[in-house]
Amino acid sequence: MLAISPIEAFDDNYIWLLKDPGSTLAAVVDPGDEDPVLATLEAQRLELGAILVTHHHYDHVGGIDALRKAFPQARIFGPHDRRIRTLTDPLGEGDQVRVPWISESFRVLEVPGHTSTHIAYLGVGILFCGDTLFAAGCGRVFDGTFEQLSASLERIAALPPETLCYCAHEYTLANLGFAKWVEPESTAVVQREQAALAIREQGRPTVPSRLSEELATNPFLRTSVPEVKAAAESQVGMPLATTAEVFTALRRWKDEKYD
Repeated sequence: MLAISPIEAFDDNYIWLLKDPGSTLAAVVDPGDEDPVLATLEAQRLELGAILVTHHHYDHVGGIDALRKAFPQARIFGPHDRRIRTLTDPLGEGDQVRVPWISESFRVLEVPGHTSTHIAYLGVGILFCGDTLFAAGCGRVFDGTFEQLSASLERIAALPPETLCYCAHEYTLANLGFAKWVEPESTAVVQREQAALAIREQGRPTVPSRLSEELATNPFLRTSVPEVKAAAESQVGMPLATTAEVFTALRRWKDEKYD
């Protein structure tokens, strides 16, 4: 059975370590920094066999060159993107990622918006979503578009609600603060914030999160909820006709007035 554990990097990044019990080979997702990965592999007496990349930002790919030097046999999976020069296995929508020594296989979902070529990896009940979806939030729009990110989040929202979402940053408490701006009367948001505070006080990650929890508390997955739509319309001072327009208003509100 696949074991997944976080490797902390920088101030708030999570690099995900994947291995099957008893195996001496491991994979990592989005290694922005090689040092904590190398230290973890050494401590657990593991070899690195594969790297999975969701997008080209440096805090997700910055450690690849050093890891490849240390483990030249490692396969490097990621999106078709010239900005990621070290890939051995470029991937697109519907491609399957099968690593022989890992019991889980993954299907590639193209989820652009944060970046134009962002992908996610979907297994049985598992989603590595990079910076597309965060716990209680979502990524900023860089070289993608608001419309793309809205559609990508709607696609994720349609997955089974028990799906565990492994995002790449510890932003949960900050994101819940904005969720309270959007839905100040939501008891679900307050309860989640209290639970997240307790988890962080224990020094533990608040992720992965279950998709059902995101559907109940993440404003960027709740763009069709009347209260969320009304909050977005209040910010822009005009009616919003589509969920993409609601999403864009929410994301700009957070960018300009909260973050």
